[in-house]
Amino acid sequence: MSDVAPLSPFRAELSATLRLALPLVGANLLQMAIHAVDVMFVARLGAAQLAASTLGVAAFSLLVWSSTGLIALAPIAAAELGRRNHAVREVRRTTRMALWLTVTIGVLLAFVFQFGEALFLATGQPPVLAAHAGAFLAVLAFAILPMLLASTLRQFISTLDRAAYATWINLLALGANILGNWLLVFGHGGFPALGLIGSAMSSVATSWAAVLAYVIVIKLDRRLRRYRIMGRWWRAEWQRLIEMVRLGGPIAGTILAEAGLFAGAAFLMGRIGEAELAGHAVALQVAALAFQVPFGVGQAATIRVGLAYGARDRLGIALAGRTSLVMGIGFMAVTALAMIAFPRLILSAYVDLNAPANAAMVVHATQFLMIAAAFQLFDGAQAVGAGALRGLQDSRIPMAYALFGYWLPGMGTSIVLGFFTPLRGLGVWIGLLVGLVVVAALMLQRWARRERLGLVPQSVAVST
Repeated sequence: MSDVAPLSPFRAELSATLRLALPLVGANLLQMAIHAVDVMFVARLGAAQLAASTLGVAAFSLLVWSSTGLIALAPIAAAELGRRNHAVREVRRTTRMALWLTVTIGVLLAFVFQFGEALFLATGQPPVLAAHAGAFLAVLAFAILPMLLASTLRQFISTLDRAAYATWINLLALGANILGNWLLVFGHGGFPALGLIGSAMSSVATSWAAVLAYVIVIKLDRRLRRYRIMGRWWRAEWQRLIEMVRLGGPIAGTILAEAGLFAGAAFLMGRIGEAELAGHAVALQVAALAFQVPFGVGQAATIRVGLAYGARDRLGIALAGRTSLVMGIGFMAVTALAMIAFPRLILSAYVDLNAPANAAMVVHATQFLMIAAAFQLFDGAQAVGAGALRGLQDSRIPMAYALFGYWLPGMGTSIVLGFFTPLRGLGVWIGLLVGLVVVAALMLQRWARRERLGLVPQSVAVST
C-alpha cells in the first residue's frame, strides 16, 4: 500500500492548471520576443522606417489579435471533452469548422490590407508615411492566414493537454525570424537587402514555418493524430460554425475594447507631448510583458473550466476558476511589488537612464510605472475572470462589461484628467487604471454569481 498521501483537490487542480498555463505563458512571451526582433532590426533602418512599421503593425495586430478571439475553438472543444472523455468525432468536427472560419477570416483580412495606404491616409497620416506603411502592410498581410492557422492549431493541441508544443514551436519561430530578418533586411548570405519589406517577408516565412511545425507535431503525436482533424475537411457542420461565431464574436469584441483603450491612450499621449508618449511606450511595454502571465492563465482557465462545464461538474467549475484566479492575481501582486521597489532597474532594460536626452522620458515612465503597479492586480483579475467565463460559454455580457468599463469610465477619465487637469499624461494612465478596476470588478462579480445567473449546469457530477 502506498504511503504517498493523495493531493488535495486544490493542489491537484493547481498542478493541472500549472501544467497547462506555463507553456501557454511561455508561448505568449516568445510571441512578444518575435515581434521585438522585428522592431530591433527595423529600428536600425531609421526613424522613418520604424514609424512606418509601427503604424502597419498596430493595424495588423489589432485585427489579427481580435480575430483569434472570434475563432473560439478552445471553450467549445473543452466542453465536448468534458461531456465525453474520448469525444474524437465532436472535437474533430469543431476543429474543422474552426479551420474553415480561420481560412475565411485570413483571406478576407489579407485582401483588406492590400488597401493599407488608403486606410492610413483616411486616418490623417502624412502621405509619405502612409505610402511606406501601406507597402509594408501589403506584404505583411500574407502572414495573416498562417498566424491565424497557428493560433487555431495551438488551441486544438492545448485543449488536448499538449500545450508544451506551443512553447517549442514559438521558440523555433523566434530563431527563424531572427535569421529571416538578418538575411532579408540587410542582405546577408547573398540575399538582397530589402529593408522594411524584408522584415515583412521574414514574418510571412516565419508564420508559415510555425504552421508547418504544428502540422508535423499533430502528425507525430499519437493522441493528436487520432483526431484526424483534416478528415472530410469539405463537410460542413453549420450548427457548430454558428455556435463558434456566437461565442467568439463577443470575445473578439472584448479584445477590441481593451486593445482600443490602450491604443487610444497612445493617441492621447501623442497630443500631450513627445516625452510623455515615449515614457508611455516604455512603461506600457513593461506592463504588457507582465500581462502575458495572467493572459496565459486565463487561456488555461477557459480550458479547465470548460472541461468541468462539459462534465456538468459544478464543484470542478468552482475549483478551476478559483485556482486560476489565485494564480493570476498572485503573480501580478509580485510584479506590482517589483515595479514599486525597482522602477529604475526595470526601465534600464529598455532605455539608457543616464542619457541626458532621455531625462524627461524617464521621469514620465517612472510615474506611469507606479500607476501600472496599481493596476496589475486588476489587469490579472479581468484577464483570468474573462477566461473563466468563456469556459462557461459566457461571452456576450462580458463584452458589454468591457465596452462599458474601458470606454466610459476608462477613456472618459483619461480624457478629462489628461486634458482638463494639470495631471496630463499621468491623468491618462489613471484612466487606464479606472477602466481596468471597473472591468475587473464586473467580471469577478459575474463569476461569483454564476449559479444565480444560470451559467452553471443544474445537474451535479461528483468532483474527484
